[in-house]
Amino acid sequence: MDQIQVACAIIERDGLVLAAQRSAAMSLPLKWEFPGGKINHGESTEECLRRELFEELSIQVSVGKSLPISSYQYPTFTVTLHPFICSIEAGEIVLNEHAAIAWLAPNNLHSLEWAEADLPVIESYLVENRVDVS
Repeated sequence: MDQIQVACAIIERDGLVLAAQRSAAMSLPLKWEFPGGKINHGESTEECLRRELFEELSIQVSVGKSLPISSYQYPTFTVTLHPFICSIEAGEIVLNEHAAIAWLAPNNLHSLEWAEADLPVIESYLVENRVDVS
């Protein structure tokens, strides 16, 4: 079974968090995720995030605090997410791969249908930011 290492970005702006919807052509079609991608051999997680976010969304980001790494086993592969809180430094978002994006208040993140691997990342983020979702 494939083991995939992925860097993902929790991009914050004006108190909101960016969610990206996978396209119909991607695996896990139309599920929502934190943008990012596979870490190449010899590449740091931060380098990966900067490269992937520029490829996927045409933005340059400042990579900030890391959150706990989490793994999720899908039927045909396992993904390990390396999440970082980021902010946009330059560029306007262009959807090069995703179907849609949404900016959500942290306590509304659960309103979307997320890829299962991203759910523990949301929980870590909410705990980190002491968001009350009750």
